[in-house]
Amino acid sequence: MGTSTHEYVDDPRNADILISINGEMVPRAEAMVSVFDSGFILGDGVWEGLRVHEGGIAFLDAHLERLYEGARAIDMEMDVSPDALAKRLFDCLAANDMGEGVHIRLMVTRGIKATPYQDPRVTISPPTIVIIPEYKTAKPEVLERGITLFTTHIRRTSPDTQDQKLNSHSKLNCIQACIQAAKAGADEALMLDPQGFVATCNSTHFFIVRRGEVWTSSGDYCLGGITRGNVIRVCEENGIPIRQKNFSTTDVYSADEAFVTGTFAGLCPVREIDGRPIGHPTKPRTDGKVMGPMTGRLIELYQAMIKRETARP
Repeated sequence: MGTSTHEYVDDPRNADILISINGEMVPRAEAMVSVFDSGFILGDGVWEGLRVHEGGIAFLDAHLERLYEGARAIDMEMDVSPDALAKRLFDCLAANDMGEGVHIRLMVTRGIKATPYQDPRVTISPPTIVIIPEYKTAKPEVLERGITLFTTHIRRTSPDTQDQKLNSHSKLNCIQACIQAAKAGADEALMLDPQGFVATCNSTHFFIVRRGEVWTSSGDYCLGGITRGNVIRVCEENGIPIRQKNFSTTDVYSADEAFVTGTFAGLCPVREIDGRPIGHPTKPRTDGKVMGPMTGRLIELYQAMIKRETARP
């Protein structure tokens, strides 16, 4: 796998995991969905990434709320309640005897279609619900060295084109941005909104630190990230100035620090954007580390929040 915040330590135990498909536990090698499934045919569905911590799932209520909001937005009727789905998640963890160092991919598609066609009315089954738990921890060296970003020409779209707040299976614009960044030799893509302001990254959310303030985008053109929201809340609860606003790459290039956020890796520093090293030129770091003091402090505060807000069975 290429370098990114999603780079992980390979774990041989994943070869034997059980995957939940519509509530039934299936060995990994036998886990399959129909070629007529809406997710395979059209990318028609919503999903969540979840992190397991000490036998529980971090920020589970917020993740399920976003999932069900997304389902309602695409007029997909869920046939299980949030409580029942939470039970499936914990049942899957229990079946695999998993309690730590686990990342879960929860995927829900509209279901099986009678024929390959986009109209939801040709769907002939309830939603397909797949739960994939894997032993997956972020590589510590990624956190130590930080990542690089490339500003892509692929833009985040407005809600009248495709609402970026939907955590849908259809991620082609993000995939195109990721490809362009990789071809440019960067780890991930920095994406702009239709007006040219900084929006987010292709798979993570983006923050900068300027003169003691933490900045992130207005949020108008990015997914309502759970980790993004928690970092904003951490700042508010600890008296750290946080600004959700429009800003350009000019502000980014002269930032004191930059970092990205996501459920899998939490917070990860950014060391370079478009070939420009991040960090004030009059205050060069001499310890060989890329993580600035604000990013380090926020990581500690975020880890404490995870301990407080992990749902357990």
